[in-house]
Amino acid sequence: MQAETQVFTDVRAATLAGGTAEGAGAYGLIEAAAIAVVDGKIAWVGPGTELPTDYADLAQTSLGSRLVTPALIDCHTHVVHGGNRAAEFELRLNGATYEEVARAGGGIISTVAATRAASVVDLVAQALPRVDAMLAEGVSLIEVKSGYGLDRETELNMLRAARALSDHRPIRVVTSFLGAHAVPAEYKDRSDAYITEICIPTLRAAHAEGLVDAVDGFCEGIAFLPDQIARVFDVARELGLPVKLHAEQLSNLGGAKLAASYGALSADHIEYLDGTGVDAMAAAGTVAVILPGAFYTLRETQMPPIDLLRAAGVPMALATDCNPGSAPMTSLLLAMNMGCTLFRMTPEEALRGVTTHAARALGLTDCGTIEVGQRADLAVWNASHPAELAYRIGFNPLHARIFGGTL
Repeated sequence: MQAETQVFTDVRAATLAGGTAEGAGAYGLIEAAAIAVVDGKIAWVGPGTELPTDYADLAQTSLGSRLVTPALIDCHTHVVHGGNRAAEFELRLNGATYEEVARAGGGIISTVAATRAASVVDLVAQALPRVDAMLAEGVSLIEVKSGYGLDRETELNMLRAARALSDHRPIRVVTSFLGAHAVPAEYKDRSDAYITEICIPTLRAAHAEGLVDAVDGFCEGIAFLPDQIARVFDVARELGLPVKLHAEQLSNLGGAKLAASYGALSADHIEYLDGTGVDAMAAAGTVAVILPGAFYTLRETQMPPIDLLRAAGVPMALATDCNPGSAPMTSLLLAMNMGCTLFRMTPEEALRGVTTHAARALGLTDCGTIEVGQRADLAVWNASHPAELAYRIGFNPLHARIFGGTL
């Protein structure tokens, strides 16, 4: 481990600073750069030949002309959960219907049961291998949602486990309360009662314990309707918590527009988003979080409106959606490739989607670019050009990770 105050030299720095377009100047690339780090933050970045004398006496570490980007950010995960659904995956591929899978104990019910049966220690232990896979691809920050407890104590335990991850690994964690994820079996056909009796009181308890950074929900016919989500968001607003929403994944209920009306950080999935929703997101500054892993796993055909989002200037983030059912995926590099291959995002959009725009989707301003004042969270790659990160499939070119200035 090397100290958090030093100068990294011989760097090809993709700073992602500013809004540079494709072509000349894309990626904010600085050749033969140096990055000065003081107390874990970037103090200077620029051509190595112009390194200020103020930093000349700092220890220097050559990165061998390797590509350096901001460390990656996974801004939508369900990485804390109990069990897995591999058996259900196999049943589906052997022709079982959704109903047959459910009767066999599959679906979200199985994950809820496994999560309720797990202690905080168990949940941390099960999550760490998934976190390790993310770290190995240059990730420095993950968002973690609750939503597989659907009762007070398990929802709180999921958030406690999420908070604990950074005690075990060099990673930043932000949390989202997702109590409005699904209706548990004990509240079947009583979704309003679930919101009143479980979801909202648990949100208040989680906030009182300091476990919540944002509030999320799932706005779909199979989950919760817009008026029910609005009730949860009203409480979030009362508590001073930002909101985000799983919206327009399977249908268009106007969830993204609702989220935008609350100034949401992000609307996620959004395959069925229409122009009205895009305009609302653009006006509110709400980030579109694109989740190609779930699209791929569920073999969906309705693609998110990338061209409309691009034309409206809506920032697009990319994330794994790591979860046991629809996206059992931990690779943000694969998500980048899928965003390009499946949805025709550009490699630059994909890289900004897991750095700059991912930070914005979490309401963070201290990461996601290589600029003075930012945390020195960086990824060092055995690559010559940033487009390589989205280009390769199943290949990890990470050389090293720099976290808070420590290599």
